[in-house]
Amino acid sequence: MPKATEQKQLCCSFCKSSFTDKWKLNSHLRIHTGEKPFSCETCGSSFNLKSTLEGHVRTHTGEKPFSCERCGSAFSVKSALTNHIRIHTGEKPYSCEICESSFTQKSHLTKHLRIHSGEKPFSCEICKYAFSEKTSLTRHMRVHSGVKPFDCETCGASFSVKYNLMKHQRVHSGEKPFCCEICGCSFAEKSTLTTHIRVHTGERPFTCEVCGCSFPMKSTLMIHMRKHTGEKPFSCGTCGASFSHRVSLKGHMRLHSGEKPFVCEICKSAFPLQSYLTRHMGIHTNDKPFSCEICESSFAVKSHLTKHVRIHFEEEPLPNETCVSSVFEQ
Repeated sequence: MPKATEQKQLCCSFCKSSFTDKWKLNSHLRIHTGEKPFSCETCGSSFNLKSTLEGHVRTHTGEKPFSCERCGSAFSVKSALTNHIRIHTGEKPYSCEICESSFTQKSHLTKHLRIHSGEKPFSCEICKYAFSEKTSLTRHMRVHSGVKPFDCETCGASFSVKYNLMKHQRVHSGEKPFCCEICGCSFAEKSTLTTHIRVHTGERPFTCEVCGCSFPMKSTLMIHMRKHTGEKPFSCGTCGASFSHRVSLKGHMRLHSGEKPFVCEICKSAFPLQSYLTRHMGIHTNDKPFSCEICESSFAVKSHLTKHVRIHFEEEPLPNETCVSSVFEQ
């Protein structure tokens, strides 16, 4: 009995944790010293515990000796099985003292606490950008290195993040696992479904601080802001023309390439832009949706209405409606 009492007196000189035997104390001290005496002969990775090395070696051998009795899932380390079983039991033993959120793993609680503390202990040595999770830093480093380790087996496209590969693969499979409960539309990405639902709810959470306009998507707000800033970040490599929208640059490039993908089903005329085709269709339908509020003349194209309105403000003689129509329909 006295011997057991003496063993409990073994304390860590760094953090004052106590242990029942010298072996456990020595293993614990390596956390503070950084010593990793156990090395993998296959890849050279080193570890502070022999048991951790043994679990790591199984990643090379593929051995998974720990099996779940409920669903048959197998794991290379016992701790992974313990965490997995909590999926079945619903047990979440690690609780946040600030917001009462609970977690199945201690590491998940540790990451969660950084939301409250704002701590970002993982910093990029190149640009100094900081992250709350090591995995986020690892992904970020690929921005600098250009490494894209996740390859599509179908088309060979490569990605820096595994999740992006998974999303891409749905292009080939046609899978759309995210379904709208209101109208039944399905989507390949959860974020697209979230945005779609705002069509039904009318929610516009992204507001312009300059003019107060609101938008359902952050990307739409960013594009809108360029109206106020005058920013045109997309430039044509051929003529130097710049645009506020990427899609506008794409359409402009067709003027140089001669590509005309938008074809009229009635007369087979082809156009480089969808807007050109829409305007052209007015010839066939005789649709003139743009009306002058002063004299009620109507036009198939908005720009023609704009030109017409100047006639009133410049106080020039107004030609008759037939003349105006014939001029702009040529």
